[in-house]
Amino acid sequence: MRTILAARIKHQDIPLFGIASVDRWKDPPFDDWMPEAFFPQSIYPECRSVVVIGYPITLPIIDTAPSIWYAEQYKTVNALLDQSAYRISLVLTELGHPSVYVPRDGYASLSALKEHPMSFFSHRHAAYLAGLGTFGWNNMLLTERFGPRVRFTSILTTAELDA
Repeated sequence: MRTILAARIKHQDIPLFGIASVDRWKDPPFDDWMPEAFFPQSIYPECRSVVVIGYPITLPIIDTAPSIWYAEQYKTVNALLDQSAYRISLVLTELGHPSVYVPRDGYASLSALKEHPMSFFSHRHAAYLAGLGTFGWNNMLLTERFGPRVRFTSILTTAELDA
């Protein structure tokens, strides 16, 4: 199953991909871990694995922020993440493992985010648990290949995949 999934992800030119078992959320690797309500199995009780994908934000464009150029790349990468995650969830579901993708920004609106600065699922923590990076002092996930310049999203699946 992992081989099929990896091939489909490679076919979509997704540069970062990892898998974490939902068991990784039960034994937090550090203090100040998220509440249990934000665990994948709390969101989707049948979930057994979390597939995490990531796309980089290019450094030359980050250097222009805030700019229209940066805003457009941010929107483009977000659209790629959602479309890619949706396709991966379809592949897994077609293989007999119902799956759902979590939108890359899991909050209702900017005004809701200002009032309650929290998303219902942390893709950065999922990426960490999937072995895609480590947290820096600034609480950003640092990847070996792209540093902190990565956007992530996740797919919750009933498939028990090798992490």
